[in-house]
Amino acid sequence: MILPIVGYGDPVLRKVCNDISADYPNLKEFISNMYETMYNAYGVGLAAPQVGETIRLFVIDTEPFSDSEDLTKEEKEQLSGFKQTFINAKMIKEEGEEWAFNEGCLSIPDVREDVYRHEKITLEYYDENFNKKTEVYDGLIARVIQHEYDHIEGILFTDKIAMLKKTLIKKKLQNIMDGKARPDYRMRFCNKKGR
Repeated sequence: MILPIVGYGDPVLRKVCNDISADYPNLKEFISNMYETMYNAYGVGLAAPQVGETIRLFVIDTEPFSDSEDLTKEEKEQLSGFKQTFINAKMIKEEGEEWAFNEGCLSIPDVREDVYRHEKITLEYYDENFNKKTEVYDGLIARVIQHEYDHIEGILFTDKIAMLKKTLIKKKLQNIMDGKARPDYRMRFCNKKGR
């Protein structure tokens, strides 16, 4: 089932999310719905708060990203076939040089900005079968994970850009809150009249 994606300004996007247990109600169905919602919106990652749930869960599938003309052969190979569900993720370590990449977010349609992130991370998490894992990721996969991890910490990519850039996108962000954004996927806006 395709779920509505929560738009910028909704308080749920600012909450630090809670851990869940393996017996969380309808977990498999919820994960399936998250993937379906992400694919419908042509995203490569989606976190639970983006569909209104304050739980530490996000899904990633970087396959669509691997077709980008802007990537090197090595980057395309790294992204191709990477699909993972992350539950109760905890960032153990961020290391390496911070580097900029132009990011966007399904909850903030039509806004893209350069964001600096670490090149390598160590993450502890549970997969969809509640097997505990500790993995090291680098490059663009680390970046996508950091973006989604921020969501479960109540942080948005717009928090990581310069004040001048924030001023320049202020009107776009207000339009999203007011329900004036028109992405080609279902959204739930916080200030939209007639809700």
